[in-house]
Amino acid sequence: MMHSLRARLLCWVLLPLAAFMFVAGVMAYDAARETADLTQDNALLDSARTIGEDVQWINGELIAEIPPAALEMFESPYQDHVFYRVEAGGDRLLGGTPELELPSDGHASYPVFYDTTLDGQSIRAVAFRRQVYNAGEAVPVVVVVGKTQASREGMLAQLWHPQVMRQGAMLVLALLLVLIGLTTELHPLMKLKNDVADRDPMQLEPVRADHLPTELRPIVDAINQCIARLKLHTVTQQQFIADAAHQLRTPLTLLDTQVECARQCLADGPALSDALVGIHRTSRKMTEITNQLLLLARAESAPSPAPNLAVDMTHVVSSVLEELILSAQRREIDLGAELEGDLRVAGSEQLLTALVDNLVDNAIRYTQKGGAVTARCRRIGEEVVLDVIDNGPGIPPEMRAHVFERFYRGKSDVEGTGLGLAIVQRIAQSHGGTATVAPGEGRVGLVATVRLPAWKD
Repeated sequence: MMHSLRARLLCWVLLPLAAFMFVAGVMAYDAARETADLTQDNALLDSARTIGEDVQWINGELIAEIPPAALEMFESPYQDHVFYRVEAGGDRLLGGTPELELPSDGHASYPVFYDTTLDGQSIRAVAFRRQVYNAGEAVPVVVVVGKTQASREGMLAQLWHPQVMRQGAMLVLALLLVLIGLTTELHPLMKLKNDVADRDPMQLEPVRADHLPTELRPIVDAINQCIARLKLHTVTQQQFIADAAHQLRTPLTLLDTQVECARQCLADGPALSDALVGIHRTSRKMTEITNQLLLLARAESAPSPAPNLAVDMTHVVSSVLEELILSAQRREIDLGAELEGDLRVAGSEQLLTALVDNLVDNAIRYTQKGGAVTARCRRIGEEVVLDVIDNGPGIPPEMRAHVFERFYRGKSDVEGTGLGLAIVQRIAQSHGGTATVAPGEGRVGLVATVRLPAWKD
């Protein structure tokens, strides 16, 4: 299989041209053959008529005198052998070669052309019939003239070979011109390849397309779109790394201080116990941040849409609530669920479990003691809609636009990483869905809603 664009274009140009020239060559051969056959047959008929006109009655007998002109017309460099036969009355040979066969319809009143053989040689012949009259008596005379085919083949070659040579030269010329044209016209494409290949890995500027042919501009536009997405991704990753470093710096500094404090405390003093408790709390905080960072990184690197596997959201929501029931009980929060029938979606069960876990955990964290959190999942049209509803303090309108940003926290007094809703939004997007927040009923609490395409059987 050819992978070269130049070779493929060359084939598309030359194959039709070669087919055209082949057909033209066949037609030229047919025309040359017809011309050679017609010339040969006319010469044979002229010779037969010349001989037939010289058959005369002399002293009461039919005499066939063969004029030299009748045979000289066949002279050629190819040295053909010429044969003739003159017969009167159907059985009397007046001259010539008796072995030269007559045609099957030799009694026809018109000239008959036919092919035969003589001494192993292919012969083209003509039989010419005329009536010779003497004193009212008519005697039929048949004149047959035949010759070998060397001059006919020579004429055919002279007529056909020059045309074949001209067409071959035209094909070669076309090949050279197409090669030159393709090389010239493909130069911008090679230059574009070099421009892209020679770029620095961090040079994420668009490729100029104003000097390129119209056909290449869609390719450059696609490359520029890819560069723009890559640039946005790079900026996002750089910001992510900066934010992660900033978030990890605080617990690391605190952990270092707590460790230093523990070193200076007495082995059994209360200060040592407090320091160890602080170290444990800080260590858990760092573990939580690290786990959330890893989960966010996985969600952002997940293909979009997510793997096409059927996931039962009823099972996912039930499993998450079972895991978080103890956390809700510690805060005296009424944790419940409202689940309907067929709630299957296409995606990754692990990522969707993380999505529900972050939504419910967020609601539990930010809802006051004695509050209520409900996970409601239902089918609406072609979507599966998950609502996590709480009756907590909610989110002020000016803050709602930022809740899906990484490391954004609405309340600084509540423990958290600020990554939960960012993870939720990214997982929803990777599954072809959306994530939104809105005030609860009566503007009490918060409703976090995720819409996902329903599974199609």
